Amino acid sequence: MTSHPAPAAWPPLPLAEWQETHAALHRWAQVVGKLRLAGTPWTNHSWHVTLALTARGLTTGPLPYGERFYQAEFDFLAHRLLLQASDGGTSSVPLEAQSVATFYSRVRQALQDLGIIVAIRPTPSEIADALPFDRDDALRPYDPDAAQRYWRILLHAERVLRHFRARFRGKCSPVHFFWGAPDLAVTRFSGRTAPPHPGGVPALPDWVAREAYSHEVSSCGFWAGGGPVPYAAFYAYAYPEPEGFSTWPVQPQGAFYSQEMREFILPYDVVREADDPDATLLAFLQSTYEAAAELAHWDRAALECALP
Repeated sequence: MTSHPAPAAWPPLPLAEWQETHAALHRWAQVVGKLRLAGTPWTNHSWHVTLALTARGLTTGPLPYGERFYQAEFDFLAHRLLLQASDGGTSSVPLEAQSVATFYSRVRQALQDLGIIVAIRPTPSEIADALPFDRDDALRPYDPDAAQRYWRILLHAERVLRHFRARFRGKCSPVHFFWGAPDLAVTRFSGRTAPPHPGGVPALPDWVAREAYSHEVSSCGFWAGGGPVPYAAFYAYAYPEPEGFSTWPVQPQGAFYSQEMREFILPYDVVREADDPDATLLAFLQSTYEAAAELAHWDRAALECALP
């Protein structure tokens, strides 16, 4: 048996140092995510498309193919995409510097080697003006150390988000990884319907966004950053946003409301550098939820529960 020193739970992850690797992973995750989309029945709020964290990376979980099943897993320890079939067949695609088109072609060939042919729509979702997978032939870098640190952060963020989720007995999503944004998210519901979402998400049908936000939500999660927030961060928002939400006094110090994003933002480094990162993150999750629940008059007594 081989043991290794435990890595830091909350390692540094400055976006500027691995932004191009993140962009590559984003598109590769979309290729794999669309396999899950093709192999699972529609579930409310698009919960059927998400990926799940594992002790080595991110997985689709088992997908049906005739009488067989297969799954795809990003392995950020061996730096490969592992494809496994229920009849024992395995294949893999290396995670290395390559174009999206090359990765897409390799995934299709690896599946074909297992006797599996799955048709997916090759247009990326939620990325404005993105090239289809088979036409995105620019070489993209891959920083294995940064990718591995990202996955470790996702694991610890999921662990804390699960504790937060356990405090709620109302309708609540799993903690899951959406490859569209991409982000790790968990969403609580008040139980009341919401006004129709305006849509307008790049490369996403408006009906998908409207179904996703068909009911009042308080949502939170983690993403690696981008756009107006050029660093890794935790976020929280409400839909519809109640009056006074943006000025609610949330915790901890360092959290703020982004007018451009219309979300509360907690920079990842505030959590990473805290004496108690878990408590710091939980304070953010709880106080931003209370902003939504109090201002929108949720039935908190019926929806919340104490941890044993």
